[in-house]
Amino acid sequence: MKDKYDSNLEIKILTTDSEEAKSYNFRSSTNVLFNDELIPLDIATDREKLDLFLSENL
Repeated sequence: MKDKYDSNLEIKILTTDSEEAKSYNFRSSTNVLFNDELIPLDIATDREKLDLFLSENL
């Protein structure tokens, strides 16, 4: 996805105890945000679903 959407997508990988994550009420150790909104993991972990999601939301 980074190759395809690089100019429109900024990727950050943080731990759930980081300062940036403290304002969110994460219920699991794996969370994916897009514009500060949680993306369901079934979308975030499926290449085709994520590609479709990004193409509709960028």
